[in-house]
Amino acid sequence: MLAPLEVIRAYPPHDRTLGGLLESRAASDPGRPLLLFGQQVLGYAEFARRVDAAAGALRARGIGPGERVALMARNSPEYVVLFFALARLGAVMVPVNPDFGAAEAGYVLEHAGVRAVAADAAALSVVREAAQRASPAPWIFPLESEREQWIRRLPRTELPPAPPADSTCLILYTSGTTGFPKGVMHSQKNFVLAGEGFVARMWLQPADRLLCILPMFHINALFYSLAGALAAGASLALEPRFSASAFWKTAAQTGATEVNLIAAIGNILARRPRSEFDPRHRLRAIYAAPVTPELERVFREEFGVAHMIEGYGMTEIPGAANNPFDGERRPNSMGKAALHPDPALQFAELRVVDERGGDLPPGAQGELWVRTPILMQGYYRDPAQTEAAFENGWFKTGDLVRRDADGYYYFVARAKDIIRRRGENISGAEIDRVLGDHPAVVHCAAIPVPSELGEDEILVAIVRRPDIPVSAREIAEWCRGRLAAIKVPRYVAFVDSLPMTATQRVQKFQLRADAALRARAVDLGR
Repeated sequence: MLAPLEVIRAYPPHDRTLGGLLESRAASDPGRPLLLFGQQVLGYAEFARRVDAAAGALRARGIGPGERVALMARNSPEYVVLFFALARLGAVMVPVNPDFGAAEAGYVLEHAGVRAVAADAAALSVVREAAQRASPAPWIFPLESEREQWIRRLPRTELPPAPPADSTCLILYTSGTTGFPKGVMHSQKNFVLAGEGFVARMWLQPADRLLCILPMFHINALFYSLAGALAAGASLALEPRFSASAFWKTAAQTGATEVNLIAAIGNILARRPRSEFDPRHRLRAIYAAPVTPELERVFREEFGVAHMIEGYGMTEIPGAANNPFDGERRPNSMGKAALHPDPALQFAELRVVDERGGDLPPGAQGELWVRTPILMQGYYRDPAQTEAAFENGWFKTGDLVRRDADGYYYFVARAKDIIRRRGENISGAEIDRVLGDHPAVVHCAAIPVPSELGEDEILVAIVRRPDIPVSAREIAEWCRGRLAAIKVPRYVAFVDSLPMTATQRVQKFQLRADAALRARAVDLGR
């Protein structure tokens, strides 16, 4: 295998823009496949040609530097072409979850002040309704799956000079696990550096084929899968959406060697019937978080995936930490500060601090602060939130972590996911991880509920597998065998579903607001 620095130095230097990165890779091997989508195969040079054509068409409609253009669609080659075309003009893509209703989409369109909206056929009616909130009304155009149809309908014009690397190319709205979404701004340079960082994280090779099953409105698909594939000069097998039943068949048919998962998807696959598994797959590496020892065992021993790499990042700070691909990987750890392939480039810096911002020693629990060259540019139209998120150039994550003596970091909880019980601080995330390993549990969430004695009691809401019976007392016993007694939940509520974000994170703030949840739960304290 080539070392990460050898991979990125195998191509001509570029200016750290999306266009510059694409031109560098296309110049080295114009015919190499970049995007695979069903039966479509789009090479680097052909992709670059489509990007220029789309950029010319968009400019003819008045799209220029700084203009925001929303995109509400499933993953497709046209989605990626539009992203690069907008970046070529210095414009900004605003991805919108295609499962949003008109009210949710309308908020994003209005807040971002979009000039135009592209939508696939399934989302067009919602976009038209949502766009009524925006003033002035945006131009709406369809993003057909047929080759270049949307481009052919537009006149073309000459392209302007390339934008600078620090121009904003994305506004990503946060998933809203704790409340109202914010628009996170990222530059073209951030996208490129994140992709190069992913080459180092996963030791990507030019011959790799990355499978992308996560949605393109999410930081993972954009900054890791797409950017990583381009940075390595590799290929991206793009799927419209995740299918649990078809996952292994898709992995085998596409010849994928790497895929990114979120914890919920990993747990779903681990619990699926083994009849769906296709041993012909070529997956050598998976990036996911969090990765429990049991989940790693299943993928390594039963599914034959050699490398499970756990890491840590947020929409605001992509790829801040990871377990080393070529070094020791510690169980339940989010790894060390992330590195760039070029050791001369200062990359992620991490601190664990107390409530006053003072550095804490190894073993102590505190808030994680991060400084990185791929830090967000700020929250769009929200200077107050932007200012509150920073302290002297350090981003305050709101996550509680600890660091061991060797520089490995361990996630404890979101600061807002702490349960205060009998004088002790308990991590809801820790209980979630333990229950997530139970064979009967599909999804779960531990939240605080008021205690008669003051402070909190612990309630866990659980979605069960229909084919494995389990009682509330069995859930408590599972926790008792793996957690301190004070962390064992008092209340167990079996529910049909949990409120989830589009990227399968539980919206605990909605559960906490459900006053009837405890009344429906089994009280094990009686």
